[in-house]
Order: sequence, then C-alpha cells, then structure tokens
Amino acid sequence: MARLKAFTMPKWGIEMSEGTIAEWMVAENQPFAKGTVLTLIETDKITNEVEAEADGRFVRLIAEAGQTYPVGALLAVLSDGGEADPAEIDALVAGFKPVDASFAPDGDETPAAAPPAAPEPVVAAPAAPAIPDGIAISPVARDKAVAAGLDVAGLSGSGRGGRITAQDVDRAISPPAVPTLVGVLPPSPPSPVFATPMARRVAAIHAVALETIAGSGPRGRVRKADVLAAVPAPAPAPVPVAAPAAPAPGEVEVVAMSSMRRTIARRLTEAKQQIPHFYVRRRVRADRLLALRAAVQGQRPSVNDYLVKACALALMEVPQVNIQVHGQEIHRFADADVAVAVATEKGLVTPIVRAADRLSVAEISAAMAGLAQRARAGKLKPEEFTGGSFSLSNLGGFGVEQFDAIINPPQGAILAVGTARPEPIDDDGAIRIVPVLHLSLSCDHRAIDGADGGRFLAALAGLIENPGLL
Repeated sequence: MARLKAFTMPKWGIEMSEGTIAEWMVAENQPFAKGTVLTLIETDKITNEVEAEADGRFVRLIAEAGQTYPVGALLAVLSDGGEADPAEIDALVAGFKPVDASFAPDGDETPAAAPPAAPEPVVAAPAAPAIPDGIAISPVARDKAVAAGLDVAGLSGSGRGGRITAQDVDRAISPPAVPTLVGVLPPSPPSPVFATPMARRVAAIHAVALETIAGSGPRGRVRKADVLAAVPAPAPAPVPVAAPAAPAPGEVEVVAMSSMRRTIARRLTEAKQQIPHFYVRRRVRADRLLALRAAVQGQRPSVNDYLVKACALALMEVPQVNIQVHGQEIHRFADADVAVAVATEKGLVTPIVRAADRLSVAEISAAMAGLAQRARAGKLKPEEFTGGSFSLSNLGGFGVEQFDAIINPPQGAILAVGTARPEPIDDDGAIRIVPVLHLSLSCDHRAIDGADGGRFLAALAGLIENPGLL
C-alpha cells in the first residue's frame, strides 16, 4: 500500500504569506526521482524551484498553474511510488488541515492528514533510540538512525543550528546515488558532491568539476544554474518575439495581476497613504561626468553606476538621509546600502548594492550587472533585495525628463533621475548649453526635514559636477 503525504505551499522567509504556482514540472502519476524539480513557485520577488526530497509521484494535482495559494495550502498529494487507493486520497484531501510549509527548514517530512481508521493491527511505536540528549536530531532522523544501527555521534548536521536531518542520516547510511543517463552524452563520473541530476548532466557536457562549484540549493546542493554560471555562455542571438494579439474593437483584455504586481500595488499604496512625502528638486550639469565616462577604456560603467557612487558618498556626508523609519524610531546606518530600481517583465524590483560608499565605480558596475541579471531572471535571494537605506530610480534611459518617485518603506528617501538634456547654464558669467540632469528627491517628512534634503542634493550635485571626487 502506498504511503501518502500532503504537498503544501512552503514558506520562505517570515514575511511570505502566499505563493503562485508558476508551473508544474512533473505531471500527475509521473514517477520522479529524488532531486527532481517538481514545481516553480513565485513569491513577491523571486521564483523558487521546489525539488523532490525522495523518489515518488503525484497521485493528485490540486493546485492550478497560474493561481495563488496561501502558505500551508494543499497543492497536491504525494505517494512514495506505490499504487494509491482513490478513497484514501479523497480522505486525505477532505481531512487536510493547513500547515506552515510542506518542506520544513531541516528537510523533515511534513505529516499528512491521516486517512480514516482501517481495521488493521496496531503497530507499537519503536523504542526510544539510545542517542544522547545533547545531540540535536529530528524525530524522523532519529528513527532512521536507530533502524539502521547508525552512530550519529560523529555526524555533521545540515539543518538549522547544526541539527541532524533525515537527509544527513540517508547520506551516512548509503553512498550518494549516481544517476543513470541515457543518450549520446557520456554519463558523469561518480562524485561525492551533493548535486541535482540535471546539474551533473550539465557539468558532464561542459567538462566542469562539480567540486569547484558552490551550490545555491537547499543545504548547499549544486543546481543546474550553479553549473551554468561557471560556464562562459556565448551571447544569444536575438530572437524575434511576436507581439501579443491586440483585443478586437469593443473587447477588453483582462489580465490577472501577478503575485509580484499585487505586492507592489499594496506596498506603494500603503507608502503613499501613510508616509508624508515632500519633494526637493535640483538641476545639475552632467557634461563633466559624461566626459569622464567617455574617457574610460574597456568596459565602461553606466551613468547609473556613477550615480550610485555619488548617492553613497552624499549619504555619508548627510547621514540624516541614510535612514530607515520603523514606527517611532529612526535607524541610521554606518554604510550606504543603495537600492536600485530594476524593471522586469513582472514588475519593479530593487536589488541592493551593499556598502556602496566603500566600493569603486567599477566594483559597483560589476555588482549591478549581476544583480540586474538575477532580478530579470527572478533569481534574486531575499537578502539581495530586502532592506537598504536609500533608493535610486533612473528613467533617463527611457527619455523621461523629470518625475517624482514613491518612497520604498522603511527607507526614508528615494532619488528620481531623468535624462540628461541640453540646457543653458550660467558658467562663470557666460551662458553655455550643456547636458543637464533633473533630480527629484522624495523624503519622509516624519524623519527628514527640508534642510536635510537640500543639503543632500547640494552634496550630490557637487559630486556629479566634479566627478573626479568619485
């Protein structure tokens, strides 16, 4: 008889309350192996791959792709691979009670709702294992270790706080399985590295040593994306994308908001309603900054990279703007963690350049390139877009001359930058026409005064107009 288990919406981070099933990667009743990517789940900012922790199959898919479900909601029913009685599946679904997550942080299984009692003999629970009380080990791992006669004293736990998980016991009991590959490519050689089958396959194709790659998956598991990141990829040829069909005259196309778009809508509405915004605006000449950038040999930083550095240094000069507002408290920061707005297909995200005041413009450029690439691919880690002490939004690349941005709470200010356009300026009594940037600083009046905003823009203008200081 098959063992059934509830597959529920997992929880990543304390602020996550719901997730969207972007795509089911395996079909109902399709067997899968441990490490297989089962589904892609979208949260507010990123798309997560959920991998199988054991061999099995879905005997019933309940959640629909494209729909959003709260944390703990029943998404599917898992089987360990045996035949499942439809009546037992119905009983599990009917008696299911929401839980926090289907994949606990330490990798233990989530208990499913028990089916109705059947006339089977009651099996006594196993005796308590002879494992010292000082060892942190999950109940499932404890049972497996006792059944296998494994001494866990010297075992290194991969769970939270060094807790020994069921997966740690499985690794100690049996050597890592080597996938059987079928096709024109040779199978990958045996390796002790904890990696997905697809990662091993890709590593064999590109002759990449798995031992040299740091895994980004659960408990350091090497995934396909980790291997591809170690392979220099040629620039893909542009592929023409067909424009979506326009609605017929008189028709209205209804498009549901993505999870990310709903979160953006909620946060910006709250920010505009609850934060008393005021705006400080200034023009700055950009001809010297553009000339300095043009003189750079090789890979040139973008204008935005110079602006990130200028904002960071201005924040160090005017620390009253380098803040977060939490209720009745103002948090001031020793470093300038500048969040930069990046447009993606699903909405706006703000990856953060940490301690930008201590980085060179070239280092900021390299950091931003990686952050922007991961943001557009939906692969940002929570720590890469959470927090920040200041935000920068630059629409100059779209020809926007000037705009005002909404503050990104809990930060206290955001700078909006338009395009550099030729305008007349007073240059030591002479009128010159040079490229000029229009800056607009949005401030939270609960924590920042107009004088603080003015001093910040003055410091920023001094750095942009004298770019050698950067």
